Amino acid sequence: MPEELLTPKQVAEEYPFSPQQLATWRWMGLGPDYIKLSPGKSGRIRYKRSAIEKWLDACTVTGSAA
Repeated sequence: MPEELLTPKQVAEEYPFSPQQLATWRWMGLGPDYIKLSPGKSGRIRYKRSAIEKWLDACTVTGSAA
């Protein structure tokens, strides 16, 4: 079964960041990995759900006993 690809709008509907925030992160080289389906500034962007989850896991900070 192929992995689900989400548009920035679909990502924003399920996760706590907006399409604009995703675009800013792409521009800055931050955020989850993405796929660019067409060339140019207005190229179609998709995110693998697994890439979003992996990025969120990497951002997770665990508490430590002092």
